[in-house]
This record gives sequence, C-alpha cells and structure tokens, in this order.
Amino acid sequence: MGILESETGWFPTLRRHRYIKKRPQLQTVKMKVRMDCEGCERRVRNALRSLKGVTAVELLPKQNKVTVTGYIADPAKVMRRVARKTGKRVEAWPYLPYDAVPHPYVPGAYDKKAPPPGYVRNVVADPDAAPRALASPTDVGYTEAFSDDNPNAACTVM
Repeated sequence: MGILESETGWFPTLRRHRYIKKRPQLQTVKMKVRMDCEGCERRVRNALRSLKGVTAVELLPKQNKVTVTGYIADPAKVMRRVARKTGKRVEAWPYLPYDAVPHPYVPGAYDKKAPPPGYVRNVVADPDAAPRALASPTDVGYTEAFSDDNPNAACTVM
C-alpha cells in the first residue's frame, strides 16, 4: 500500500470517479418472423444467440413466433438484427388474446393466418388495419342495441 493510496481516504479529490453502467432490465421481445424450414429456424436462432444480453430464444415455427428473453436495452435493435442477418421481414407480435381487445369483432381484427384460436390482431395499436376499431360511444351503443346477447333490446328501439 503506497502513500498515495492511503491518502485518498483523506482527500476526496484524489478518488477516481467511476461511472457504473446500469444494466438493462430483463425483457421479453415477441416477434413475428416467417420460418418455412429448419434452415430458417437455425438462421434466426444463430442471429439472436450472438446478440449481447440474450439469455433465451424460443422459436415456434408453426405460429411464426420468436420470443427472446434477456437483458436487452432496445427491443427494436433485436428486430433489426434478425432482419439484417436473415433477410426476412420482422414485425412485433401483432396478436392479443380475444378478451384483451376492446372491439374484437371489427373487420380488421380477424386474421385467417392468426395463430391459435382465441387470438385476434391488435387493431387498437394499428388503426390503419381497421378504422372502426376506435369506435365512438354512440357507435358502440348502436352495435350493442342489436346484439345477440339481448334480443329484446331491438323491440324497444323499434
């Protein structure tokens, strides 16, 4: 232990300032990537394995779903990496459970290529897909007046 090291406790100006980088929080990124064969799966998996901070990669090829878990600072960076390394089109996972969408009956919500039953496209996040997804309260009142849940409501209107 030298003289300078022992004196740093007495003189705070002699201490070295280290800036500690904050580690990103654990995140899960869900993406839709079309995977036709095992080679496509391997390319996606290899592109994500080499990315810093990734702890787990889960591929569901039948649903074209990729789930990445890890200490990721920017989810968009993960999606750009997959698109660049594989040459495939990548988008954020657009499907939500049927119960989570306020208007699941909107024409743009149902997708024939949707994964398992009970999931619909998130039309609230993408209003271009279905302009009627953000219906006004009066529109909702009209649709509920003629619903199958209450068949006697139509008699009161007429």
